[in-house]
Amino acid sequence: MIRGLQTPVRAIRRQVFTEVAKLGFKANADTLLDDMEAIPYEIVNDDTEKYRESTYRARAIVRERLRLAMGLSLRPENKPVHLTSGVEFSNISEKYYEPPLMQVIPSGCESCEENKYEVSNMCKGCLAHPCHEVCPKDAVSFVEGRKSYINQEKCIKCGKCKSACPYDAIAKKERPCKNACGVNAIISDKYGRAYIDTDKCVSCGMCMVSCPFGAISDKSQIFQLTRALQEGGEIIAEIAPAFIGQFGDYITQKNIKAALQELGFSEVYEVALGADIGAVAEAHHYVEKVVSGDLPFLLTSCCPSWAMMAKKFFPDLIDQISRELTPMVATARSIKQENPDAKVVFIGPCAAKKLEASRRSVRSDVDFVVTFEEVQAMFDAKEIDLSKYEAESSFHDATGAGRGYACAGGVAEAIEKCINEYYPDVDVNIEHAEGLAECKKILTLAKAGKMNGCLIEGMGCPGGCIAGAGTNIPVAKAKKALSNYVKNSSSSIPSKELADIELK
Repeated sequence: MIRGLQTPVRAIRRQVFTEVAKLGFKANADTLLDDMEAIPYEIVNDDTEKYRESTYRARAIVRERLRLAMGLSLRPENKPVHLTSGVEFSNISEKYYEPPLMQVIPSGCESCEENKYEVSNMCKGCLAHPCHEVCPKDAVSFVEGRKSYINQEKCIKCGKCKSACPYDAIAKKERPCKNACGVNAIISDKYGRAYIDTDKCVSCGMCMVSCPFGAISDKSQIFQLTRALQEGGEIIAEIAPAFIGQFGDYITQKNIKAALQELGFSEVYEVALGADIGAVAEAHHYVEKVVSGDLPFLLTSCCPSWAMMAKKFFPDLIDQISRELTPMVATARSIKQENPDAKVVFIGPCAAKKLEASRRSVRSDVDFVVTFEEVQAMFDAKEIDLSKYEAESSFHDATGAGRGYACAGGVAEAIEKCINEYYPDVDVNIEHAEGLAECKKILTLAKAGKMNGCLIEGMGCPGGCIAGAGTNIPVAKAKKALSNYVKNSSSSIPSKELADIELK
């Protein structure tokens, strides 16, 4: 798993985001097209490190990254389309989204083999040959020096040969993006390159962060947001609780708030406030509906990939998905009640939140969504060193329960604590799953009646929000930082009266 590691793939993404942020802050329509044309040459030239076998291929990939970072779709491979085609529609200071969110850059894909067992040069040609003995299809034979060889036409990919080899000389080759996708949305095109089936995809972004060639990317609203910030007006940030540690080891809430204000944000709110509202509401919902027997179980709704997967693959369970507002939406609505003319920007770890903010079924009140990775690029574009900025106050608006939403298991734990406090005589049955493959399993069990009476939390990313596709640091490090943040909160759970807040 390469999530959170500072790899060349992340460095290139950051460069592209930084250059796009500069374009937005510059906001010059007269030079925009020329400025766009120059970016691939600035990022890939004779003085930069060579990551590909060809400068021209590397530059071609950066061009497509540039389009995605500006919210545009990839260009078709079968007809000529200029790099800047369509940019006039994205050159706005408002939300811009052109589906789909996740796309594979064809020129960046290495056509990894989907699933294949192959004997490496570690094979000793041993006398026992357990690989041959355990193969149920007689696919393992011997070549020069009694070395093993696997006939791919006979092989059924059972993996018994690999398990039996005493030298670990048999390698399992598989496509990293496909392996990371819990809903089997990665297929192959006619050239053997990865392709995303949008009917299955729930935009968690795990394929993107698992591709070692950086061939998959999501679309960004960084260009439109930086344009809005440059134009001025009231723009308010709401930042997800997973932010802790994402911008540096010693960067505090005061540093982040001041740095965001330096970018042009007028105020900063904590999304954990909305999580507190949700925890209280779902505690009441569980008692009123599940304990009473009106619903067999209750599914949390704060993770958009989990909720989307449930609706796509388990439509019979839609009524069991919580109707409570997600923390992002609850916080945004509370902000707009006080600041009706303000634009609200969600800053978080999640790619799928971009879809949640754009959906039409539930009004989100969120005008832009950017990830921690994209915000760091905005700081880079403005040459902002967060350690040099410090606000007079932080954004202490939430309890430890709401902040704990950022970690797998934290949502269910927060709701359980609220139920134990408000309804001490009620027994709570908690289940949680992390990663879409595990989420599918638990929903299958729920559909079969094996989870009745349970509160079920699902997180699309293994580890929870702190492991989202838009994070900056390794999961273990983020988990430790969040744990300390939750522990040091002035209140552990929200007040029962929070349920009385009306967010219309």
